[in-house]
Amino acid sequence: MLIAASIVSVILAAGAAPASPAPISRDSQFIPVDRALQRLNAVPTARSIAAWHELLGSEPHIAGTEGDAREIARIRDAFVAMGLSTTVEEFEAPLPQPSEALVEIVGGTDMPQPAPGGRRGVIALPTVERNLAEDPATAHPGLTVGWNAYSASGDVTGGVVYANYGTKADFAKLKEWGIDCAGKVVLCRYGGNFRGYKAKFAEDAGAAALVIFTDPADSGTTKGKVWPEGGWANDTCVQRGSILANEQPGDPTTPFEPSTPGCPRRDMAASGLPRIPVQPIGYAAAAEIVRRMQGKPVPADSAWKGGLPFEYRLDGGDALQVRVKVVQDRELRRTANVVGMIPGAVNPDEYVIIGCHHDAWCFGAADPLAGTIVLMECARSFAEAARAGDRPARTVVFAAWGAEEFGIIGSTEWVEGHRDRLLRGAVAYVNLDMASMGPNFGASCSPSLREAILGATVRVQQARGAANETVYDRMSGGGRKDPQFGELGGGSDHVAFNCHVGVASASFGGGGSEGNSYHSNYDTIAWYRSVVGDDYAPALMVTRMTNALACAMADSAVVPLSAARHGVDGQRLLRRVKERAKDPAMAALIDPLIERAGRAAEMGAQLDAALASAHPWLGTVAANRSARAREACARIDAALISLDRAWLEDAGLEGRPWFRSLLAAADKDSGYAATMLPLLTEAVEAGDIARVRGAVARYQGVFDRLDRGIETARAVVQSMTSAEGPPAPLGSR
Repeated sequence: MLIAASIVSVILAAGAAPASPAPISRDSQFIPVDRALQRLNAVPTARSIAAWHELLGSEPHIAGTEGDAREIARIRDAFVAMGLSTTVEEFEAPLPQPSEALVEIVGGTDMPQPAPGGRRGVIALPTVERNLAEDPATAHPGLTVGWNAYSASGDVTGGVVYANYGTKADFAKLKEWGIDCAGKVVLCRYGGNFRGYKAKFAEDAGAAALVIFTDPADSGTTKGKVWPEGGWANDTCVQRGSILANEQPGDPTTPFEPSTPGCPRRDMAASGLPRIPVQPIGYAAAAEIVRRMQGKPVPADSAWKGGLPFEYRLDGGDALQVRVKVVQDRELRRTANVVGMIPGAVNPDEYVIIGCHHDAWCFGAADPLAGTIVLMECARSFAEAARAGDRPARTVVFAAWGAEEFGIIGSTEWVEGHRDRLLRGAVAYVNLDMASMGPNFGASCSPSLREAILGATVRVQQARGAANETVYDRMSGGGRKDPQFGELGGGSDHVAFNCHVGVASASFGGGGSEGNSYHSNYDTIAWYRSVVGDDYAPALMVTRMTNALACAMADSAVVPLSAARHGVDGQRLLRRVKERAKDPAMAALIDPLIERAGRAAEMGAQLDAALASAHPWLGTVAANRSARAREACARIDAALISLDRAWLEDAGLEGRPWFRSLLAAADKDSGYAATMLPLLTEAVEAGDIARVRGAVARYQGVFDRLDRGIETARAVVQSMTSAEGPPAPLGSR
């Protein structure tokens, strides 16, 4: 990989930071966070970010392929050239590859006449995008047909049933309307849930096969001009993607354990893989099926009608027959996580982790590389600062995850393999999947990170904004409203950190661009630069936001994890769950938890206020290398970190023990959304008062652990300030 290494050296030279303040001689001392951030955010440039994009988006790189191996080498070479302590951690997992994908209409109205003595009329539908002269990358020989990884292999012919988005509720509606899916080819559109649940629910309904299409109402002509005239999906655009929908993410053959080469595995047949063939198509192909359907029209008020110019019907009638043939292997293949590290100068056993996956279904210019390029530029920022003598106080880890697209595999296997170390010392995880898709910054996060992220927004300039406009100014409408952050659920590499080991996590992104090339052969650099922009201003903004949060987490004298937000958000979420309880007796069971959350919020707020007052002083005594003070800071860190771990229980959720967080989980029926307070929420939704009682008791245990963690931190601060000189009194309990 000498060529890749030489390109990396050019990127690093081209992106060299402008002159900045002289380094502080730290000798294991804390640097003031604002000073450290000033140096960090002087490093990133749009030119360097664009160069990372050219390098990493130069070819298709599906996990487990030769292109993937070359991508791994590019990232490894870059991390090594930056001076990071770099490891390539290989793992082996079932990573399918397709060999055949076919959808045909073999019976119905308006069929072509066969030649004399020839085969009956057949309409073969396209399963791959057309090549575009405007974007030569679309003719790359490494691109594939449209396919859904982990589909069963099979050759099925049957009548058609339309299932809207293929959600659990949609299949329930079909049953209510008297539509039988047994033995049928189910047709549904992308959107509404994770595609793997579409397959699961279709299989549960007895379908023989599933065809998933991109509807123009969701991301095509109804939205605006399509590629290459605009950014939206044209009629041959096909969304690829995994349909693995197990009880937990990661390698389905090694639940709870890392998927190392040669490790014990459960049988593939017992690993919950789909049992029916599943094939994605574009809306040109879907239109050929929809226009021939002769069954019952969808109810006018059902919102099942999409953007095709034909009547949407629930079934195809007796004449329409569709054939679906899929051939895929389910072989074990190797890929890797690439991990670069800057050891902490003060607390090397505390970790701030920044990650994004590197694998893609095609070129991946948007998914994932709009985030991977941010990861690379953040790594370069910290590496440049370290080279100048400004090492972070805590260890900063930069991780490029493998095989995320197949089922969040690489990050999950890494977390499972490093579980104990992460439980002890992981401060925070920041995920950057597709992070720079437009100038409108947004984040989803754990409650304890909200205030730190808000602090970062006031320190970073808004992309394509007015002079001196900050990210906070844009998010708050000039201070007129409180910036809102989302809740973390499933769908990307934060899941294992957030839901399995209880690490405070955030997902950063920028949106607002007019278009969608998701998982298609059109996800090229040409598409990205045309639709998102060739100035890379959003990527520069998200890089600086990530630097700002990582710097605060890595260089503050005490980790800036909010204690109060556990109670504040806990109380808000409990009230939301209570509103869903239809039984007054069930709702009454939640009242004591709401009261406990209120007390936790009050205690946490007192601790946060005391630490905020003490922070400059804590940094000074720590920097002066008072052994007692540094030990006390480490104990406060441990207590604050323990508050996020307080939500963990080894037993996990009912039916999903891998999800050990009682605060957040991926929604069990959609995959992408978050279910907050999942143990209690799912019990209430099931209407099971016995389960609610059990859940309430377990959440009482969470608040007991939160109380102990807050009290521990309070005691350390009181002891330390009484010996060293208190900055401000703690509030009474």
